[in-house]
Amino acid sequence: MKKMLPWLVSLLLAITLIVSVGIYVWNHYISGSGSKDPAQQVKDTVQHVEAKPLSADEMIKVTSELTDIKTNIADTSYVVMMSFTFQLDNPKAKDEFDKIKDFQIKPLINRALWTMKPEDFQGSKGKDQLCAVLINSINSVLSEGKVNKVEVKDFLMSQI
Repeated sequence: MKKMLPWLVSLLLAITLIVSVGIYVWNHYISGSGSKDPAQQVKDTVQHVEAKPLSADEMIKVTSELTDIKTNIADTSYVVMMSFTFQLDNPKAKDEFDKIKDFQIKPLINRALWTMKPEDFQGSKGKDQLCAVLINSINSVLSEGKVNKVEVKDFLMSQI
């Protein structure tokens, strides 16, 4: 019995480890609980995040603007002119954002706008959907931090 005890302990430890890894893999990779909807992805990402209110000085340090974006949308007889404000999670992320906003961020915004139809801009739902898409696509480009919030600052849509 004394010779068999280390083998039993090792066997029980191995079984426990295998079961733990199996549960972890099932919960994170196989269960497929992720959503393909960008708005739902944003909600899932920030579900357990508690926001602390920022002072005006702190907000200025982490907020960047991108103004006067003019482009056609999916219906090429319409043109939109928009300006956005982006709130990032830290000053380093803002610095990185400011460096790449003209050659990486602006094309992402244009790409998102090119897929939208005039009906999408009728209420706040379409604009909120656009903001969610922008958060997801811009966060994939940033390495120093992430975008926490996108706001539409100015909006003008005109038919040509």
